[in-house]
Amino acid sequence: MKRIPVFLVIFSFVMAAGVATAFAQDKNPVTAAVREMLPRQQKNIIAAVQEMPADKFGFKPTPDQMTFGHLALHIIESNNFFCGKIGSMPPPPAKEPAESEKDLLVAAMTRSFDFCDAALAKVDDSKLGETLELFGGHQGTRASAMIRLTNSWADHYSEAAQYLRLNGLLPPTAEPKK
Repeated sequence: MKRIPVFLVIFSFVMAAGVATAFAQDKNPVTAAVREMLPRQQKNIIAAVQEMPADKFGFKPTPDQMTFGHLALHIIESNNFFCGKIGSMPPPPAKEPAESEKDLLVAAMTRSFDFCDAALAKVDDSKLGETLELFGGHQGTRASAMIRLTNSWADHYSEAAQYLRLNGLLPPTAEPKK
């Protein structure tokens, strides 16, 4: 019976583990990262909109800023625009709710995040360099649209949180842990 040096056995296990790890890693790290962000952003943004009382949807901090209801509508439009571009699919047709219709805005926002989930499911990192038409006829890559989408989620949640605080309410991420 031949003896295999311990070094070769250990080396074989280390190499096998490295190869297995390489195959287990996501082949689409950018798209996977955006998909991973979506549920948390969806939960927090929708919760922020739900937190604001319906009679405060006309609130705006200064005359030059948008109302809270307009912010909610803007989030819906941003999700539908960016996710439509990212997934190369049209947003589902829907009647645009008025800025004062809290329940309809929450429902439309939920649909917009569901649309983003469906659009992101159709994309992989091999498509990140493809050119898309973005705002005002400007060209950008699919990667740019994905980065702008995640930035808009952060920006919009931050703005909603400020509106809530200005009305004496805590944004969802500031609520004490239960």
